[in-house]
Amino acid sequence: MLPKAEAAYFAIADISGYTNFLAAVELDHAQDIIADFMDAVVKGLRPPFRLAKFEGDAAFVYTTAEKIDGSLLQDAIEGAYFKFRRRLRTVRQASTCECQACVAMGDLDFKFVVHHGEMVKQKMGGREELAGRDVILVHRLLKNTVSEKMGGRAYALYSDAAIRAMGIDPAAQGLIAHHETIDVIGDVTLWVRDLETAWRQDDGQVRTEVTHADAYATLEFDIAAPRQTVWEFLSVPGQWRKWWDADDIIEDSGKGRRGVGTRNHCMHGKNTNVEEILDWRPADYFTVSIALPIPGAPRIVMTRAVLDGPNGTTRLELRIAKPKPKDKAFVEGATAKYAERMIQAIAGLRSMVEGKQPAVDAMEEPTSTRSTGRFLTEPVKSGARR
Repeated sequence: MLPKAEAAYFAIADISGYTNFLAAVELDHAQDIIADFMDAVVKGLRPPFRLAKFEGDAAFVYTTAEKIDGSLLQDAIEGAYFKFRRRLRTVRQASTCECQACVAMGDLDFKFVVHHGEMVKQKMGGREELAGRDVILVHRLLKNTVSEKMGGRAYALYSDAAIRAMGIDPAAQGLIAHHETIDVIGDVTLWVRDLETAWRQDDGQVRTEVTHADAYATLEFDIAAPRQTVWEFLSVPGQWRKWWDADDIIEDSGKGRRGVGTRNHCMHGKNTNVEEILDWRPADYFTVSIALPIPGAPRIVMTRAVLDGPNGTTRLELRIAKPKPKDKAFVEGATAKYAERMIQAIAGLRSMVEGKQPAVDAMEEPTSTRSTGRFLTEPVKSGARR
């Protein structure tokens, strides 16, 4: 039987500056550094993506999910890049090594190419490989003129096919129109996100997190499902509505991208609770300010966090901020009612997500080359190869 074509999102995370880096530095520490950074990025992309294979200085990932929330997919791409930048900063601050590789690691960066199309899986060399016109196209898009036109090396390049599949308005979200001409394939419409600018905005953003230690009250639930799945059901209105007892949840994100300033209108009969996002860190936590439809009611600030729980579960923590003394009695009563509703709702959420994850397809995911982390503490001795 011929292999069946499947619709998929494809993404390639490619290391910028890879060739020059390897040509000028100590190979042992260089490979360790590359493995460490690539591991951080691939982990950031999983899920919704899964690894197809490593391709030297790049990781090729894909997902066959029928429909992916556009904001969620962009969060995955940008979140993976932010993980790299945070890891780079941590390593540079912690490293005691002065070899050329460790000194030059700051010259490395990442770019991402994302496309949507069709693929088939076929056996090659004893393992399954992805094949098809769109698989070729996403790889060809790595050779582009984005850096020449825009400057900088860190960007996410989305094909127009990916944008349409996500159902987003790229111009409204600040993406920049771009075009490339690919041999045989022809003209391709593309959209660019400047990841260096996105990183600076994210890194400079004031965090508003209600920590576990500072919370007035914390509700905790362990859910036997991946963190990304719990995050999706917690933050995407269409998924949230499936288990929460609201008649409807209407999202107002202005430009169509979920984040700080987004408002969710949770409707309960004739009453509506309005939640405004104050802090947004996918897929770790988000903080909201809740306005209840009660005259004179104080706003309630809450952080909803997803963490790694015991035995492979996900821990959901709902942390309510300490109220002002005059509001304590009101918040105490509201918290008690909220806890009752949440306990019932979590039972519904568990029935939806626990043990019901889509089966992993037959394609075995490659394992990454793990970094030993030796470059943090073991300098290359004088006289080592240059």
